[in-house]
Amino acid sequence: MSEMINNREQHIHQNSERQEKLKEIFLELYNGKNVDEVKARFDQVIGTVTVEEVAQISQLQRSILESRDLPQSEVQRLSSAHMSILKGKIEDVQHPEDEPGHPIHTFKLENREIEKLIQSRLQPHLEQFAKEDSDDNIYKLLEDINLLLDIDKHYVRKEHLIFPYLEKYSIYGPSTNMWRIDDYIRDAIKETKRKLMNYNGDKQAVIEGAAYFIQQIYDMIYREENILFPMSMNHLTEDEWIKIAHESDEIGYCLTEPAAIWMPERKELNVKAISEGYIQLGTGVLSLNQLELLLNHLPVDITFIDDQDVVRYFSQGKERIFPRTKAVIGRTVQNCHPPKSAHIVEELLNDFKSGKKDSEDFWIKFRDKYVYIRYFAVRDENKKYIGTLEFTQNIDPIQAIKGEKRILS
Repeated sequence: MSEMINNREQHIHQNSERQEKLKEIFLELYNGKNVDEVKARFDQVIGTVTVEEVAQISQLQRSILESRDLPQSEVQRLSSAHMSILKGKIEDVQHPEDEPGHPIHTFKLENREIEKLIQSRLQPHLEQFAKEDSDDNIYKLLEDINLLLDIDKHYVRKEHLIFPYLEKYSIYGPSTNMWRIDDYIRDAIKETKRKLMNYNGDKQAVIEGAAYFIQQIYDMIYREENILFPMSMNHLTEDEWIKIAHESDEIGYCLTEPAAIWMPERKELNVKAISEGYIQLGTGVLSLNQLELLLNHLPVDITFIDDQDVVRYFSQGKERIFPRTKAVIGRTVQNCHPPKSAHIVEELLNDFKSGKKDSEDFWIKFRDKYVYIRYFAVRDENKKYIGTLEFTQNIDPIQAIKGEKRILS
């Protein structure tokens, strides 16, 4: 028995030493050491890593980037350095994840379609453009890039469905680090499209822009399939995967669709029925069903965040402007926004909590809509802050109103 205890203690000690070495090696990157030197030391001292160890490295990267105000170019360099060190060094983990219709199967299916689009169309057309920047070759590239913009659905499902569940298991690295790179990819694709649509003869800028996002997409596919997906399969329950599969339709798919409707072999889920109880309000009485229908019929999207910055409710109108899935419920609102805008949300909430502001308005062009976004501090009768109400509305139809229309007419 004492030998078993000693062996276990020795294993724990060795594991702790290994974690410290991993941390020490990757910290060298942030202290200016050449990536080739760091990689050589990693290969010599560590060799290979598990998915869980990659999660720890990701957490380290997240904490460092949050503590240092680094320019985008440096963040990109460090992310590429991480990929260079880890690529091919992650131990294989086998999972029963290839069931047609399972969210992971669908994500991989999309990745194959993205690769096919790049290899069979985008890269050949880019080579033709490099030889001759004719209108025809520009048009072909624009067609390819418009198709590639569909990648946004792939990333949004990952960010709004998988990341929230990982956070429930205290895994925050992917939701910050991967989301940041997703944004770089999206921005680079849009910027290259802009350069093509307003082409001024700068052929090299287009080629470099496309080469950048192509490489980043390939690296992201590697991160997903060798880090994120195995990590998610290790932690998420079957019930959580069923919810993800169910809510994926609301966001949509990239270049393809699920191969099947995923039906795991199990007893039917028990779905809690909505109580038919009544709520006594200050100005009337409503059943829960009436209240939910009323909120969902408002021509606006409503989201409520409590005093701990946790998303507690959102309405489900017929024409939702921004995607929302039930996975955001119970998630901090800062982690529901891209890393580049999270600090703005944090600042706004701090102003509401301190009493500096009671509301804030924004208005943006989003696809074919002109969107008015309003935030209100919700306070009780004693002026105590209890949360924030987000109110989003497409005001295009309102702006188009002219003259008068009376009830009698």
